[in-house]
Amino acid sequence: MPVESIQGRGAPRNATPTRFNLKERLVEGDWLDSVESLDGIVPRRTTVTVEKPRSILTRNSSPDIGFDRSVNPYRGCEHGCIYCFARPTHAYHDLSPGLDFESRLFVKPDAAKLLHAALSRPGYEAAPIALGTNTDPYQPIEEHWQVTRSVLELLLETKHPFTITTKSDRVLRDLDIIAPAAKLGIASVAISVTTLDPKIHKTLEPRAPAPRKRLAAIRTLIEAGVPAFVSIAPVVPQITDHEMESIVAAAAEAGARGAFWLPVRLPHEVAPLFRAWLDEHYPDRAGKVMATINSIRGGRDNDPNFFSRMRGQGVWADLLRTRFEKATKRYGLPQARFALRRDRFEPPQGDQLRLL
Repeated sequence: MPVESIQGRGAPRNATPTRFNLKERLVEGDWLDSVESLDGIVPRRTTVTVEKPRSILTRNSSPDIGFDRSVNPYRGCEHGCIYCFARPTHAYHDLSPGLDFESRLFVKPDAAKLLHAALSRPGYEAAPIALGTNTDPYQPIEEHWQVTRSVLELLLETKHPFTITTKSDRVLRDLDIIAPAAKLGIASVAISVTTLDPKIHKTLEPRAPAPRKRLAAIRTLIEAGVPAFVSIAPVVPQITDHEMESIVAAAAEAGARGAFWLPVRLPHEVAPLFRAWLDEHYPDRAGKVMATINSIRGGRDNDPNFFSRMRGQGVWADLLRTRFEKATKRYGLPQARFALRRDRFEPPQGDQLRLL
């Protein structure tokens, strides 16, 4: 393997996951000794592996999540957000939740076909399908694979309700599907905006579109009649929390229908990756950041318990919650409500045209 640069990536390292007793990946010492003699260091390239799952509709029974089913067209995410709570899922593939998560990606090209089968089952009852719950459905490789688009085409055809969460303005490419779905009352979009500062954005979520593009996407969605919301998630104390009011104001100015926020979560391998990121980019405040996160998470790096994992606890969480509530009241931005119609659903009719 060539020595690869991590310039432009989110994770500062590619540590082996340890939860599954996997062998540590080591590079031989003589190879390390020869690194300096190389002509140069090549960029770390993104690879995409085709995945053939047997099902695509993921169910959950979590009492603190507002949906019970989701579709994820991809595994891994090239946006490289250091805080991404989905990073640990790459460990199931014997891959690192670090750099592997953002450069060794998996695509599910048969997602729409599998969803067609799921929606066709006798007794299926429609409820909003969430896209973007694990990895971003509009990350860069969607430009080529268009798996998300194929799923949306099916959802519009069957008039099935859906929500999209993304931090990419690429969602506008599918306005020809999303806008008609919104007119039927079966679609809504949440755009994640964590910071307005280009310098923070460059390291926090290095390959995601710029915040100004996301705010412009909210405006365009609203103008097209699509209920669009701003997701201030996650809020990273001592790094982005000072921007909460500014983000609310900018989203309101863009016409967002509502807003919600979540404190940063650091499950499993995300915590040590995040600490390494702090040491590299914010060494002057790393200790303060983690102390505040520990305060919000009951003295730990992460709180996995239902409800409190989404809200946080203690004085810091209360302060952030109060600030958010005051900001949304000041700028007339209500709490996000994803009320979608379920009664329009029509099961797929196979390859034949519908009879009118």
